[in-house]
Amino acid sequence: MFKNLIIYRIASSWSAPLEHLEEALQKTPFMPCGATQEKSAGWVPPRGEAHGLLAESVGGQWILRFMSESKMLPASVLNRKVQEKADAIEKEFGRKPGKKEKRDLKDEAKLDLLPMAFTKQSSMWVWIDPQAKLLVLDTGAQGKADEVVTLLVESLKGFGVALLDTQTSAQAAMAHWLLTQEAPAGFSIDRECELKAADESKAVVKYGRHPLDIAEVKEHIEHGKLPTKLAMTWDDRVSFVLADSLQIKKLAFTDVVLDQAGDEGGFDTDVAIATGELANFIPDLIDALGGEGLTEIGASA
Repeated sequence: MFKNLIIYRIASSWSAPLEHLEEALQKTPFMPCGATQEKSAGWVPPRGEAHGLLAESVGGQWILRFMSESKMLPASVLNRKVQEKADAIEKEFGRKPGKKEKRDLKDEAKLDLLPMAFTKQSSMWVWIDPQAKLLVLDTGAQGKADEVVTLLVESLKGFGVALLDTQTSAQAAMAHWLLTQEAPAGFSIDRECELKAADESKAVVKYGRHPLDIAEVKEHIEHGKLPTKLAMTWDDRVSFVLADSLQIKKLAFTDVVLDQAGDEGGFDTDVAIATGELANFIPDLIDALGGEGLTEIGASA
């Protein structure tokens, strides 16, 4: 269910029943793009059932699903259409369109082409832990996360969030773990990492499926290259790549966890297992990074 994590801390002052969340989400349901609409986004039932609830609760954990759709309009196709219109003006009036007229022609061309354009859909799991005050988004793209957060803040009264902040930066912690070859309690270092120079060279060294307890890795760090990604495993249950931005990438549950689902599976089982593991993993990761920072979270207007 979750492949990447961007984690937010919800303002401690925010509290609302699930019914209020459902009402708020109903204001912005997902609707497919109209004929001349470039992009559309909103909420869909996480169970995948038509006309189902937009906010589901499983074991006290709230699960939402954000859907977006965009029209695929290649720049080369659009430019060709604009040129056709410009050529027609030149042929009819004996002059070339100016810059402003060219911009107008581009808008016209886009409206002409959008009804025929293919659409691309993408979705994102959104998890709210109302007790731990955590918002977790299943994405590795900060821009997409910002879009979802903005929609939630605008829809929910008093809802304020801030990106998870820790006393020790992920980059500093990863550098320390690689130098000492001592992972924090409950964690182990795997066989993938990326190191990047902080100077203008921006030199990058990548290790994949390679032991990291070697002198070469230490030398790179001592000479100024800092880790931007590091593969780790938590409690033999969750494998992941920690990024210097504190994002979690390539998240995967080990067989120890997946075997709990048995042959039944299904939405409720998947949610219970995923949120159950991550609800323990996230606090341990925060502890490994020196505890949580002191970022103040303001409530939305």
